[in-house]
Amino acid sequence: MAKSHKSPVNPVRQEAWRLLDGVVIGQTVLPDLLSMPQHQKLDPSERAAAQRLATATLRFADRADWALKPFLKKLPHDTIRNLLRLGVVEVCGEGAAAHGVVHDLVALAGRSNRTAGHKGMVNAVLRRAIEKLEGNWDKAPIPKMQKWLRKPLADAYGNSVLQGIERAHSKGPALDLTVKGDASQWAETLGGVALASGSVRLSSGGRVTGLPGFDDGQWWVQDAASAMPLASLAVTPGTTALDLCAAPGGKAMQLAQAGAHVTAVDVSEPRMARVQQNLDRVGLSAKTVISDALAVQDGPFDVVVLDAPCSATGTIRRHPDLPFARDGAEIGFLIEQQVAFLDHAATLVRPGGTLVFCTCSLLPDEGEVQISEFLTRHPEFSAVPPKADWIEESWRSDEGGVRLRPDFWADAGGMDGFYFAHLIKAMP
Repeated sequence: MAKSHKSPVNPVRQEAWRLLDGVVIGQTVLPDLLSMPQHQKLDPSERAAAQRLATATLRFADRADWALKPFLKKLPHDTIRNLLRLGVVEVCGEGAAAHGVVHDLVALAGRSNRTAGHKGMVNAVLRRAIEKLEGNWDKAPIPKMQKWLRKPLADAYGNSVLQGIERAHSKGPALDLTVKGDASQWAETLGGVALASGSVRLSSGGRVTGLPGFDDGQWWVQDAASAMPLASLAVTPGTTALDLCAAPGGKAMQLAQAGAHVTAVDVSEPRMARVQQNLDRVGLSAKTVISDALAVQDGPFDVVVLDAPCSATGTIRRHPDLPFARDGAEIGFLIEQQVAFLDHAATLVRPGGTLVFCTCSLLPDEGEVQISEFLTRHPEFSAVPPKADWIEESWRSDEGGVRLRPDFWADAGGMDGFYFAHLIKAMP
């Protein structure tokens, strides 16, 4: 009996398809999939290429669906749908040669009994969708977010703002750095620009570890929005500071660089190990504690930073897997957790000290509403609008915080969605 023969396929496309299925079908965030043995067995260049391709496909899945829809009598199983999306995005968005991509993806479909019956459809539909979209990629509709997130954001900001956020998501992120020295000088050295808030922005990522200043710890990667809560706070040498939920350590490093005596807390041992690695690389020190934030009883501190666990909906431009891997069901729990963390953090601030609350969320329930309700529960605190000349008036919210969105600074490359507030505890 003749042995069956499976045509060899490009391992990058095969792995990108696996990653897509893991996110869309398995509802697993991409970082967790990247840590799995099946991904790690590829060589580094293949791993990086598969991650880039899967990320691009997730970012433009809605655009691919738009191109595919006229040629599908009914929606196929999600795994075939992901294969079709992969082909459309790699050819039309990434510029790969159509023949090689289609040949590989048809071969991939044929390698499993579950998908082999779709080979002909994959071949025909991909070719027609690519013909429709190739050369018209930038003229196609801006990809829309999933319905579970789109509706609350439309309710919060209106359709015009929502479309601006989606436009920013489609452009992807720049690479922002927080530098220890002069931002303008580092921008010149690295070929980037110095942002008004003090971050340095590079237009393309590349290999971060190969950039000047990495080995001797002159900067760390931190989105400009994430750096703003502390960039707008006056921290003097000798300040005692507590950073709750500290991983990956960007804010702890900002505090330490300003001369504060920092205690960094995170519940996860692996995440805290990463914080320590980052501190060591940049030559800064902090006391690191592995603990649940609610168990911390030290202090009181001059500054307490709570970058609270949240939906992370503000980071979709860099993590387009999130809306696929999640459905919003966890948001109620996260809001309750934020309330508990805020109330506990309030007890750790000395009179006259500052509680800095922030979330990388676009949802007002995890930002503006959270702080409005906190101030009602804690009349000993007041929100003091952060003072920085680069904070635009349109960013300020009624309760005294700052609302950042991906469509802000659009001409300069946007920013993550973020919310932060500076809360001052009254003297007795």
